Amino acid sequence: MSRRSSIQLTPDERREFLAAAKTIILSTIDSNGYPHSVAMWYVMDGEECLMTTYAKSQKAVNIRRNPKVALLVESGVTYDTLRGVLIRGTARLESEIDLCLAVLTQVHAKMHGSQPAGLEDALRQQARKRVVIRVTPVRVSSWDHGKLGGVY
Repeated sequence: MSRRSSIQLTPDERREFLAAAKTIILSTIDSNGYPHSVAMWYVMDGEECLMTTYAKSQKAVNIRRNPKVALLVESGVTYDTLRGVLIRGTARLESEIDLCLAVLTQVHAKMHGSQPAGLEDALRQQARKRVVIRVTPVRVSSWDHGKLGGVY
């Protein structure tokens, strides 16, 4: 087994890691060809990553121009605890209010747990101005330095 493949997360480990992480870094390409990277709250829908943004945001403008994006989730503070998933994929913007409300609700539940009274009305108002970013993976890389067994 090669050293590279020995540290990859298994598909189940990758799903668990992505489901548990709170923030993902979304990188789009700006009009000058430079990466535009921002932290986003998100949920997974199978292998696809869903998040919302304002329809007029820079990231939405960038995706309309070029749908190629990268997503990064990482953790760890010492070399032997570094773990991560890098997804290179294609993004599409979806503007259906009910879908946006569903994603906002799922993200809120993931981040905060409980759903206070009146939350759905507040999220529905937000959904009117937002779009869903749906990222379909093209290539996924992952790593878990803990699998090196102390050999770096």
